[in-house]
Amino acid sequence: MNAPENEDAFLTTVEQLADVGRERATRAAQATLATLGERIAAGEARDIAEQLPPELAPWIAGTGKPEPFHVDEFLRRVAEREGVDVETAERHARAVFEALRRTITAAEFADMQAELPKDFAPLLPRGPHIEVLAADTFLRRVADRAGLREEAAERAIDAVLETLAERIAGGEVDDLIARLPLRLHPPLKRGRERSGGKARRMSLDQFLAGVAEREGVSPADAREHARAVLVTLREAVGEQEFRDVTVQLPDEYEAALTR
Repeated sequence: MNAPENEDAFLTTVEQLADVGRERATRAAQATLATLGERIAAGEARDIAEQLPPELAPWIAGTGKPEPFHVDEFLRRVAEREGVDVETAERHARAVFEALRRTITAAEFADMQAELPKDFAPLLPRGPHIEVLAADTFLRRVADRAGLREEAAERAIDAVLETLAERIAGGEVDDLIARLPLRLHPPLKRGRERSGGKARRMSLDQFLAGVAEREGVSPADAREHARAVLVTLREAVGEQEFRDVTVQLPDEYEAALTR
């Protein structure tokens, strides 16, 4: 087993990673573990509880048959239990899952992970060199690159991601969702639903026209905004995943938008 062997060490990990005090770390841990207990099978919850410090074990009591909700509902429940907004719940839950990974065996963590849908991936530890870029950080980088206020940058992000999700295959959209924070999921899901999960052929001009229409800007502005979003997307998901996405696009996209 790798690390915290008592309640204090577990909660200290949550405090440090979530940048909160002990009281909030305790609420975050209790809310996240309780909601996890609703999502996974009772047997798996018991197995995890047996490896937790005894003070924390009751928080993950299984409820019998697992409820098959996705990450948005998971975070809604965590936020409600903790008394915070969903974005705060997302940050806190990520810290709790990391504390959990350090506390239980790798095999047990893998068993738990196997019961969760792919869209839980942004909450789960992905190794020392891969982190989920926070939504606020993504927004600020796009705003800085495009010279936009944050409200306008948010519209640009939505427009570009939704159009991109129409342009690429549904499987690649799912992979992006697994590497991006919850706040960026809706436009990707809308684009995937509109295309039925099948990549739609679009020239660069057609892509930019779609962005411009959704965002309410000129095609020239849409080009600059798309470049800012896609460069930030590359930073957020890593070179390999970004390459997997852009390999589906004609060369004119890379020349105009990602260099």
